[in-house]
Amino acid sequence: MTRKLLTGNSAAAWGARLAGVDYIPAFPITPQTEIIEDLAAWIDRGEMDARLVTLESEHSMITAAGSAASSGVRAFTATSSQGLLYGMEMVYTVAGWRTPFVMVNVSRGLASPITLESDHNDIMAARDSGFLQIHCATCQEIADGVLIAYRLAEHPEVRVPAIVNLDGFYLSFTREPVDLAEASEASAFVGEYDPENLQFKGNSPLSQAMAVLGGGPYSYFRYEAHLAVQRALSVYDEIIDEFEDRFGRRYDMIDSYRMQDAEYVFVMLGSFSTKARDAVDSLRAAGWKAGLLRPRVFRPFPQQQIRQLLRGRRAVAVIDQNISMGMGGVLHSEFATALYGTTDAPLLASYIGGLGGRDISQQEFFAMADELRQADERGEAPAARLLYTEHELTEMRKLQAIAQAEQAEIQQH
Repeated sequence: MTRKLLTGNSAAAWGARLAGVDYIPAFPITPQTEIIEDLAAWIDRGEMDARLVTLESEHSMITAAGSAASSGVRAFTATSSQGLLYGMEMVYTVAGWRTPFVMVNVSRGLASPITLESDHNDIMAARDSGFLQIHCATCQEIADGVLIAYRLAEHPEVRVPAIVNLDGFYLSFTREPVDLAEASEASAFVGEYDPENLQFKGNSPLSQAMAVLGGGPYSYFRYEAHLAVQRALSVYDEIIDEFEDRFGRRYDMIDSYRMQDAEYVFVMLGSFSTKARDAVDSLRAAGWKAGLLRPRVFRPFPQQQIRQLLRGRRAVAVIDQNISMGMGGVLHSEFATALYGTTDAPLLASYIGGLGGRDISQQEFFAMADELRQADERGEAPAARLLYTEHELTEMRKLQAIAQAEQAEIQQH
């Protein structure tokens, strides 16, 4: 075991290196580019036996990754934000091919307007594609998550591609101590990629082409892919047990923090959950029975575990770093579906926060906890709302007034 001070991007690159990837189709986009820069440097220096090819777009990049996996090699790629959307046609396509490979997504808010900061609308856009999704909160989780993702994606009972997601800037360029497995240990854990019936040989007449199907066969194949993703729930637990035995670190499907007697619970994805951890500690010190749930695995969605962990709690605040226009937070909708119809389910509140990397302060966590308590006393969930301070709102109204005045002056002239 070697300890290094790594950015989240470098941790992702090390995960790919330790997984023994063969082929890396790539296209640069901020804040992901450091991943492929690290991999390219290792390959150039002869420290990594792989081929990296820079393609002309994310669409081609994802196509190449799926095609490579179909030909029997272990493929890796990475993208972010608009890049993920640019390749979205092929995200659905390669998932339908059932070709196992790993793609890292460095989450960044989507245009328009444009931001370089992080939120989760990009990764949520891939929710229904058929890719597995693992969400990381630390640089250690990123390096380990890539290894786990390969084992999960390549498992004979699963055989679908996987996304490992990390927050742009908050994790991608933040340095943390990371324990890296020795190459031999990582190789023993991940194993050799067995393409099974996926192959491409010049002397083989077997076609890997995709047929155009009618509704009946199409439904069958789509549902088979759905069942494969669901099987990842049980397979994940097996893999995590082995990972803990080998490396001493455990990554349950849902990270639970101070949940033993928690009455009021925060739910978050990704690195911002570390802010919620600090808030839970502060609330506990103030006498609140607060806790935190952080799903590491978003697809497949761990519905049964969520029901068990939240049974008997008083109230839950789901804090989404995304917004589904006209509906609200995606994670809140998922939790509402999971808890619907269950006995002893908690009151469920929805908050939208952290869009475009906006901070969520300790004061806001305390305010949410107080709103949960009041809502629990009323027996009615509070209205869903954006986390936004009065000062921010005042400043935005000033900017809006200035813009309107400038527009009126232009029209007069």
